[in-house]
Amino acid sequence: MPEERLQKILARYGVASRRKAEQLILEGKVSVNGKTITELGTKADADHDQIRVVGKHMQPPRGLIYIALHKPKNCVTTLYDPEHRETVMDLLKPIKDRIFPVGRLDYHSEGLLLLTNDGDFANAITSAKNSVSKVYEAKVNGYLTAEQEEQFRRGVPLHGRRTARANLHLLKRGRNPWYEVEIIEGRQNQIRIMFQHFGLMVEKLRRTRIGFLKLGTLRPAAFRPLTVEEVRRFRRDLKLDRA
Repeated sequence: MPEERLQKILARYGVASRRKAEQLILEGKVSVNGKTITELGTKADADHDQIRVVGKHMQPPRGLIYIALHKPKNCVTTLYDPEHRETVMDLLKPIKDRIFPVGRLDYHSEGLLLLTNDGDFANAITSAKNSVSKVYEAKVNGYLTAEQEEQFRRGVPLHGRRTARANLHLLKRGRNPWYEVEIIEGRQNQIRIMFQHFGLMVEKLRRTRIGFLKLGTLRPAAFRPLTVEEVRRFRRDLKLDRA
């Protein structure tokens, strides 16, 4: 096999998404033939070079796996946590093959999370150019005014760059109302910061949909494999099977 960029190999072998693979390289956690690699442009031959990640020899995946998990609150979306908190991988111990999260949900949030060993699939889901929508339900400690709702939909400043347009509507009234928010971005703590921009705090946050896939009745900490039709639909929507 001809040489490929190292991050592409790691993603294809199910080590991590391409973006996360780049981070592993920059952190010096990947070696090729005994040499630690820290440059993203580095290429390797997966068939002939000895590639190690965090000291472990990289093995090709036995087959492609796609998992839907209801991530519970107080759980970290990562492969391992230096603070020894529970991670999503702790919930997936029955799965012996190496898989990794597609995107993330913050520690205090819950809801639908995809995991896979298909690097191209993960990269397509998280790529901004594909604009895959994510739907959340947010319990907030107050109401947005009509004017604020319109500002929220148009986008608010976030780390020096305005957020993309969002859909927003009130789900349930009460002392602490619930809003449904649909976004096409995945910036860290985005929804919490968007409400915070208007002086409101998100008390609970649950992701209920990624693209067409709904969380449904999946209970917290439970997971299931995606059906063949669900995988086909994702690949079709993401144009992964184009010649």
